[in-house]
Amino acid sequence: MHSLEDAHAGQPVLHRGPPPAEARLAAILVHGRGGSARDILGLAEDLDLTDVAYLAPQAAGHTWYPFSFLSPIEQNEPGLSSGLRVIAGLIASLLEQGVPPERVGLIGFSQGACLSLEFAARHARRYAGLAGLSGGVIGPPGTPRDYAGSLEGTPVFLGCSDIDPHIPVERVRESAEVFRRLGATVDERIYPRMGHSINREELEAVRALFS
Repeated sequence: MHSLEDAHAGQPVLHRGPPPAEARLAAILVHGRGGSARDILGLAEDLDLTDVAYLAPQAAGHTWYPFSFLSPIEQNEPGLSSGLRVIAGLIASLLEQGVPPERVGLIGFSQGACLSLEFAARHARRYAGLAGLSGGVIGPPGTPRDYAGSLEGTPVFLGCSDIDPHIPVERVRESAEVFRRLGATVDERIYPRMGHSINREELEAVRALFS
Protein backbone atom coordinates (compact mmCIF):
# COMPACT_ATOMS: atom_id res chain seq x y z
CA MET A 1 0.00 0.00 0.00
CA HIS A 2 1.54 3.30 -1.09
CA SER A 3 0.83 6.63 0.53
CA LEU A 4 -1.21 9.31 -1.18
CA GLU A 5 2.03 11.28 -1.34
CA ASP A 6 3.41 8.70 -3.77
CA ALA A 7 0.23 7.35 -5.32
CA HIS A 8 1.86 6.15 -8.54
CA ALA A 9 4.68 4.21 -6.88
CA GLY A 10 4.37 0.47 -7.35
CA GLN A 11 1.93 0.72 -10.25
CA PRO A 12 2.53 -1.72 -13.11
CA VAL A 13 4.87 -0.90 -15.99
CA LEU A 14 4.05 -2.70 -19.24
CA HIS A 15 6.84 -3.68 -21.63
CA ARG A 16 6.92 -4.40 -25.33
CA GLY A 17 9.82 -5.18 -27.64
CA PRO A 18 13.30 -6.47 -26.81
CA PRO A 19 14.78 -6.33 -23.31
CA PRO A 20 16.14 -2.79 -22.78
CA ALA A 21 19.74 -4.02 -22.51
CA GLU A 22 19.44 -5.56 -25.99
CA ALA A 23 17.51 -2.68 -27.60
CA ARG A 24 18.88 0.14 -29.74
CA LEU A 25 16.76 2.58 -27.74
CA ALA A 26 14.24 2.54 -24.91
CA ALA A 27 11.08 4.64 -25.12
CA ILE A 28 8.93 5.55 -22.13
CA LEU A 29 5.29 5.94 -23.21
CA VAL A 30 3.14 8.04 -20.86
CA HIS A 31 -0.65 7.78 -21.18
CA GLY A 32 -3.20 10.56 -20.81
CA ARG A 33 -5.99 11.20 -18.31
CA GLY A 34 -8.45 8.34 -18.34
CA GLY A 35 -6.11 6.27 -20.48
CA SER A 36 -3.95 3.33 -19.57
CA ALA A 37 -0.50 1.88 -20.08
CA ARG A 38 -2.09 -0.72 -22.37
CA ASP A 39 -3.68 2.02 -24.53
CA ILE A 40 -0.49 4.02 -25.02
CA LEU A 41 1.51 0.85 -25.67
CA GLY A 42 -0.54 0.58 -28.87
CA LEU A 43 1.70 3.36 -30.23
CA ALA A 44 4.51 0.79 -30.37
CA GLU A 45 2.56 -1.01 -33.09
CA ASP A 46 1.99 2.23 -35.00
CA LEU A 47 5.67 3.21 -34.80
CA ASP A 48 6.82 -0.27 -35.86
CA LEU A 49 10.39 0.07 -34.59
CA THR A 50 11.19 -3.48 -33.59
CA ASP A 51 14.59 -2.67 -32.05
CA VAL A 52 13.11 -0.28 -29.46
CA ALA A 53 12.14 -1.38 -25.94
CA TYR A 54 8.86 0.30 -24.97
CA LEU A 55 7.97 0.88 -21.31
CA ALA A 56 4.54 2.18 -20.35
CA PRO A 57 3.87 3.07 -16.69
CA GLN A 58 0.30 3.01 -15.36
CA ALA A 59 -1.07 5.95 -13.35
CA ALA A 60 -3.05 5.17 -10.21
CA GLY A 61 -6.71 5.79 -10.98
CA HIS A 62 -5.84 6.41 -14.65
CA THR A 63 -4.82 10.01 -13.98
CA TRP A 64 -1.41 11.44 -13.13
CA TYR A 65 -2.76 14.58 -11.44
CA PRO A 66 -6.31 15.78 -10.72
CA PHE A 67 -6.76 19.15 -12.42
CA SER A 68 -5.86 20.84 -15.70
CA PHE A 69 -2.13 21.24 -16.34
CA LEU A 70 -2.85 24.99 -16.45
CA SER A 71 -3.97 24.99 -12.78
CA PRO A 72 -1.69 26.24 -10.00
CA ILE A 73 0.99 23.57 -9.61
CA GLU A 74 0.27 23.00 -5.92
CA GLN A 75 -3.33 22.01 -6.77
CA ASN A 76 -1.99 19.06 -8.76
CA GLU A 77 0.20 17.81 -5.94
CA PRO A 78 1.09 15.24 -4.75
CA GLY A 79 0.09 13.40 -7.94
CA LEU A 80 2.29 15.53 -10.19
CA SER A 81 5.47 14.94 -8.19
CA SER A 82 4.63 11.24 -7.85
CA GLY A 83 4.25 10.97 -11.63
CA LEU A 84 7.55 12.75 -12.22
CA ARG A 85 9.21 10.28 -9.83
CA VAL A 86 7.84 7.38 -11.88
CA ILE A 87 9.66 8.68 -14.98
CA ALA A 88 12.82 9.36 -12.96
CA GLY A 89 12.67 5.83 -11.55
CA LEU A 90 12.31 4.27 -15.00
CA ILE A 91 15.27 6.25 -16.33
CA ALA A 92 17.36 5.19 -13.32
CA SER A 93 16.33 1.57 -13.85
CA LEU A 94 17.27 1.74 -17.53
CA LEU A 95 20.67 3.17 -16.62
CA GLU A 96 21.24 0.19 -14.31
CA GLN A 97 20.49 -2.04 -17.31
CA GLY A 98 23.14 -0.26 -19.36
CA VAL A 99 20.81 2.14 -21.19
CA PRO A 100 21.95 5.77 -20.60
CA PRO A 101 19.56 8.74 -21.00
CA GLU A 102 20.89 9.55 -24.48
CA ARG A 103 19.39 6.22 -25.58
CA VAL A 104 16.05 6.89 -23.85
CA GLY A 105 13.09 8.63 -25.47
CA LEU A 106 9.98 10.06 -23.84
CA ILE A 107 6.66 9.94 -25.70
CA GLY A 108 3.47 11.22 -24.11
CA PHE A 109 -0.09 12.00 -25.13
CA SER A 110 -2.26 14.66 -23.49
CA GLN A 111 -1.70 14.60 -19.72
CA GLY A 112 1.14 12.15 -20.36
CA ALA A 113 2.71 14.62 -22.82
CA CYS A 114 2.52 17.37 -20.21
CA LEU A 115 4.14 15.14 -17.58
CA SER A 116 6.89 13.99 -19.98
CA LEU A 117 7.68 17.50 -21.21
CA GLU A 118 7.76 18.93 -17.70
CA PHE A 119 10.07 16.10 -16.61
CA ALA A 120 12.48 16.74 -19.48
CA ALA A 121 12.51 20.50 -18.83
CA ARG A 122 13.25 19.93 -15.14
CA HIS A 123 15.88 17.26 -15.91
CA ALA A 124 17.56 18.71 -18.98
CA ARG A 125 20.22 16.45 -20.53
CA ARG A 126 20.70 14.66 -23.81
CA TYR A 127 17.86 12.23 -24.55
CA ALA A 128 17.26 10.11 -27.64
CA GLY A 129 14.22 12.29 -28.32
CA LEU A 130 11.08 13.80 -26.81
CA ALA A 131 7.60 13.66 -28.34
CA GLY A 132 4.78 15.70 -26.82
CA LEU A 133 1.50 14.85 -28.55
CA SER A 134 -1.16 17.37 -27.50
CA GLY A 135 0.68 18.70 -24.45
CA GLY A 136 2.93 21.38 -22.98
CA VAL A 137 4.95 22.30 -19.93
CA ILE A 138 2.94 22.48 -16.72
CA GLY A 139 1.62 25.43 -14.70
CA PRO A 140 -0.64 28.46 -15.08
CA PRO A 141 0.10 31.26 -17.55
CA GLY A 142 3.05 33.32 -16.34
CA THR A 143 4.78 30.38 -14.60
CA PRO A 144 8.53 31.15 -14.47
CA ARG A 145 10.38 28.87 -16.87
CA ASP A 146 13.80 29.12 -15.25
CA TYR A 147 14.78 25.51 -15.92
CA ALA A 148 18.48 24.75 -15.60
CA GLY A 149 20.79 22.58 -17.68
CA SER A 150 20.91 21.77 -21.38
CA LEU A 151 19.15 19.26 -23.61
CA GLU A 152 22.31 19.22 -25.75
CA GLY A 153 20.61 19.06 -29.13
CA THR A 154 17.92 16.54 -28.15
CA PRO A 155 15.31 16.37 -30.95
CA VAL A 156 11.85 17.39 -29.71
CA PHE A 157 8.57 16.94 -31.57
CA LEU A 158 5.51 18.91 -30.45
CA GLY A 159 2.24 18.28 -32.28
CA CYS A 160 -1.17 19.71 -31.39
CA SER A 161 -4.37 21.11 -32.85
CA ASP A 162 -5.10 24.83 -32.93
CA ILE A 163 -8.51 24.12 -31.35
CA ASP A 164 -7.56 21.47 -28.79
CA PRO A 165 -10.08 21.83 -25.93
CA HIS A 166 -7.45 20.96 -23.29
CA ILE A 167 -4.20 22.40 -24.67
CA PRO A 168 -4.08 26.10 -25.68
CA VAL A 169 -1.97 26.59 -28.78
CA GLU A 170 -0.13 29.40 -26.95
CA ARG A 171 1.17 26.84 -24.44
CA VAL A 172 2.49 24.62 -27.21
CA ARG A 173 4.37 27.60 -28.66
CA GLU A 174 5.67 28.58 -25.22
CA SER A 175 6.84 25.01 -24.67
CA ALA A 176 8.67 25.03 -28.01
CA GLU A 177 10.48 28.19 -26.92
CA VAL A 178 11.35 26.64 -23.54
CA PHE A 179 12.95 23.65 -25.25
CA ARG A 180 14.81 25.81 -27.77
CA ARG A 181 16.25 27.83 -24.90
CA LEU A 182 17.32 24.56 -23.28
CA GLY A 183 19.29 23.66 -26.39
CA ALA A 184 16.88 21.23 -28.06
CA THR A 185 16.12 20.97 -31.78
CA VAL A 186 12.37 21.54 -31.93
CA ASP A 187 9.89 20.46 -34.59
CA GLU A 188 6.60 22.19 -33.71
CA ARG A 189 3.52 21.38 -35.80
CA ILE A 190 0.07 22.88 -35.28
CA TYR A 191 -2.78 21.12 -37.10
CA PRO A 192 -5.86 23.19 -38.04
CA ARG A 193 -9.12 21.96 -36.55
CA MET A 194 -7.82 18.51 -35.59
CA GLY A 195 -9.13 18.38 -32.03
CA HIS A 196 -7.63 16.27 -29.25
CA SER A 197 -6.11 13.33 -31.09
CA ILE A 198 -3.03 11.97 -32.85
CA ASN A 199 -2.79 11.97 -36.65
CA ARG A 200 -0.76 9.90 -39.11
CA GLU A 201 1.73 12.70 -39.81
CA GLU A 202 2.53 12.95 -36.11
CA LEU A 203 3.14 9.21 -35.92
CA GLU A 204 5.47 9.42 -38.92
CA ALA A 205 7.34 12.32 -37.31
CA VAL A 206 7.78 10.40 -34.06
CA ARG A 207 8.89 7.32 -36.00
CA ALA A 208 11.50 9.42 -37.82
CA LEU A 209 12.64 10.91 -34.51
CA PHE A 210 13.50 7.47 -33.14
CA SER A 211 14.63 5.72 -36.34
